[in-house]
Amino acid sequence: MKLLVGLALLLVAPWAAHAGEERPAALRDVAFAQRLGDRVPVDAPLRDETGRAVTLREYLGKPLLLVPAYYTCPMLCTLVQNGVVSALRALPFDIGKEFTVVTFSFDPTDGPEAAAKKKEAYLAEYRRPGAEAGWHFLTGGEASIKALTDAIGFRATYDEAHHQYAHASGIVLLTPEGRITRYFFGVEYAPRDLRLAMVEASANKIGTVVDQLLLFCFHYDPATGRYSRLALDAVRAGGVVTIVALGAAIGWWLRRERLRGAAA
Repeated sequence: MKLLVGLALLLVAPWAAHAGEERPAALRDVAFAQRLGDRVPVDAPLRDETGRAVTLREYLGKPLLLVPAYYTCPMLCTLVQNGVVSALRALPFDIGKEFTVVTFSFDPTDGPEAAAKKKEAYLAEYRRPGAEAGWHFLTGGEASIKALTDAIGFRATYDEAHHQYAHASGIVLLTPEGRITRYFFGVEYAPRDLRLAMVEASANKIGTVVDQLLLFCFHYDPATGRYSRLALDAVRAGGVVTIVALGAAIGWWLRRERLRGAAA
């Protein structure tokens, strides 16, 4: 029960590292810390779902969505992957065209066979032709996994009692050069936030004029992993200032008229 409560806390606020002493022992070392601007180890040796030796460098050149999820996870990783599929299906961008997705297992015992099954299942859920060339399911040895998880601030611990990993949930967006640009926590991801983040990560090479305008209206908040309405708040603040100024001007005019009347 304590483990389930702890996982629920990580779902709601994976960044709440200061509350670590309140977590169950199995979750004390679990974290998902933001490393915005850092470069991931693009040359760490990995394997794709066919067993071919690959590195992340092969998949750069477009915004890259990185999804940490091990393939035998009984619950949380499935929720993360389902959330990714749901959000990506709502985007006007296509996997393999405007961006790339890499799901990687942080369990070194996972192999290409398990990765291939997951890829087949999620491509069937995504239901867009050509996505198989842009969505990759990777596995790797302990050294490569540690290098990658350390780079994105992701720490999981293996729970011997339950034979599964305790871990936080979320996804990471990389620039076409392999630098961390955005984090999205939890198991549901707002399509608008993902869309704006991908447009930004691509240096405005994808998206429409509307997307460019929206970037002026919203700004990314690292604390929440969401885009908030910056311009709208500014407009509201400007409206308040305008009302106050108008009120002051009217009050001054009325006072002046009263003084004139008194003088007459």
